[in-house]
Amino acid sequence: MNTDARRWIERLQLAPHPEGGYYREIYHSPRYLCDPATIAAYGGARRSATSIYFLLPQGDVSRLHRLRSDELWYFHYGRPLIVHLFHADGRYEARELGLPDAPGREPQVLVPAGTIFGAELIPGEGAAFALVGCMVTPGFDFQDFELVSREEVAPRFPDQKDVIARLT
Repeated sequence: MNTDARRWIERLQLAPHPEGGYYREIYHSPRYLCDPATIAAYGGARRSATSIYFLLPQGDVSRLHRLRSDELWYFHYGRPLIVHLFHADGRYEARELGLPDAPGREPQVLVPAGTIFGAELIPGEGAAFALVGCMVTPGFDFQDFELVSREEVAPRFPDQKDVIARLT
C-alpha cells in the first residue's frame, strides 16, 4: 500500500471495512427514528443519520453491496472514484466522484436505498487512494448491509460483466 494512504489511515484511525477499503464512523445522530414505518422497514429503530470517513487505496475496491438506507458519498481528497450503481429497475450508472474538474465528475453522489453498488479508483489519475465521506440516512447499521454475489447481479446486468467481476 502507498505510504500516503497509510499515513491517512493512521491519522484518521481507520479500520478495515468488510466491503474493502478502510473506515471510521465519525458521527451518529443522538436522535432515533422510532416511527411505525421505520420500525416495520428496518425491524427496529434507527439513528436518524450516521457518517464515516472511507479511504479506498489503489488495488482495492468497494465490493458490490446493498443498504436499506440512502447513502450520500462526498469527495474529500485524492484520486477520483467511479461509483457503479445497479438499480432495481435494471438501469446501470457509472458516476464519477471527485472534484468537478472534468466533464461529468461530481463532488457528491447519491446511492438510493436498495441499490446494488460498489466503487473503484479511476485508473491513472492522481493519488494512490481516495478519501470520501459517506452519510447514511436512516443511520447505518450492519444489519442493513449486505454484500452481493456475482451470481445475484450478473444475470440482470450482462453488459456489465467486467465491472461485476472486478467488484465481486
